[in-house]
Amino acid sequence: MDDQIDAVRQFNRFYTKQIGVLSEGLLESPFSLTEARVMYELAWRGSATASEVANELSLDPGYLSRIVTRFEQRRLITKKSSDADARQSVLSLTARGRKEFESLNQLSRNQVKQILNLSQLDQTRLLGAMRTIEELLGTLDEKISYLLRPPHAGDMGWVVQSNGFLYAQEYGWDETYEALVAQIVADFVKNYDPKKERCWIAEKDGENIGCVFLVKESNQVARLRLLIVDPKARGLGVGKRLVDECTQFARQAGYKTIVLWTNSILVAARGIYEKAGYKLVKAEKHHSFGHDLIGETWELDLSRGLNG
Repeated sequence: MDDQIDAVRQFNRFYTKQIGVLSEGLLESPFSLTEARVMYELAWRGSATASEVANELSLDPGYLSRIVTRFEQRRLITKKSSDADARQSVLSLTARGRKEFESLNQLSRNQVKQILNLSQLDQTRLLGAMRTIEELLGTLDEKISYLLRPPHAGDMGWVVQSNGFLYAQEYGWDETYEALVAQIVADFVKNYDPKKERCWIAEKDGENIGCVFLVKESNQVARLRLLIVDPKARGLGVGKRLVDECTQFARQAGYKTIVLWTNSILVAARGIYEKAGYKLVKAEKHHSFGHDLIGETWELDLSRGLNG
């Protein structure tokens, strides 16, 4: 066990030096790592109570209170009483605070870009190792019983077959839907842009249980496609996590909007999109896959979480 402990401590020393968290200011900014995390939470959420931020970051309330006071003095945040509970304070970034965050966020992106100055194969290995560490070291209540990974040989065929079988079984859709999925998958493989596109496969106990694709629509717009979760894996949060991965990657890739097309009868998927912040922008009747359906276009504005 001593050797394993020494190995973990060695990795901790290496990685903290690698990302510069031991410096007085994170990324040569005037903010500590904790202060930067507080700003990130407020930028991502738009607004949040002090309790929500403290719980999310596992911060001592007194420590957070001192950070909030410093931010107020520098006019980086505003604080007001919650309408739901006057005992709670709702925090949000001011225009100055958003400007500081955007500068810090860009510095962070530049740092990660340097770290990822690797071959595509090595990037995949690195990101896979990071996901493994995150999954294995999650708390007992939050530990994920499945993993997300890039596609391997045979996975694209599984995507087509699983979509065709599931939608035929649950909704009675005919083979034209499976043909559509096959075309989407073929286009993804043929035109794949690793900087702007991704496919994630969810795997549990060596078996595929879900997938999602994020593809380039334009330089500013990404499209989420082919979200699917195997019935035996429902209830594990797989769909939510796949959608969240798309959102996170889309932000990193510089997209401003994610769009998707679905149908009104897909109630579970629509619920995931709505909870993730997507808004229904268009609905129209159509006859496809052997049925009369109502197609829906949903959009996620990626600037909302960062700009309040």
